[in-house]
Amino acid sequence: MPTTPATTANSSSNGTAEEIMLELVDESGKTIGTAEKLSAHQAPGRLHRAFSVFLFDSTGKLLLQRRALGKYHSPGVWSNTCCGHPYPGESPFAAAARRTHEELGVSPSLLAEAGTVRYNHPDPDSGLVEQEYNHLFVGLVQAPVQADPEEVYETAFVSPQELTALHERATFSAWFMTVLDAARPAVRELTGPAAGW
Repeated sequence: MPTTPATTANSSSNGTAEEIMLELVDESGKTIGTAEKLSAHQAPGRLHRAFSVFLFDSTGKLLLQRRALGKYHSPGVWSNTCCGHPYPGESPFAAAARRTHEELGVSPSLLAEAGTVRYNHPDPDSGLVEQEYNHLFVGLVQAPVQADPEEVYETAFVSPQELTALHERATFSAWFMTVLDAARPAVRELTGPAAGW
């Protein structure tokens, strides 16, 4: 993946883990500072910038991921294609493309902005809080998924009907329905009426 000043500044050259910093924002999405990732998610949560990606195959099926079991936040739950946080100074678009490649080994063949949504979702299992100003993206994926097992436990392409059935029997991230509902107009525009979104 190409590097930007933001990704270079937030990468470790010696392989050691470094603090991951997030952008804190106000209610309008304006950057007002930074905070370490875990501290921003500890109750009551601090409003920060995030992104959510929804990628679809050529038949209009949505690529879902089940988060790796070792993740400290929402492990083992199903969620949208990819989500995360831009580094301070990194555009949400660049962050969305970067993390999609890092987690799933694919670069979207199309990636378009789909609006923003602000929410506050506590996770009862971890006690962490998703207090986010979330930038939404929709796009297409044409390459085979090669997921990083440290990030992703499994993936699935689902139709709206298959998503409903999976949602009834599996656990999804606290934010999933909020971001999907907010992205639906752009999803429908991308996939067309036949896909059923």
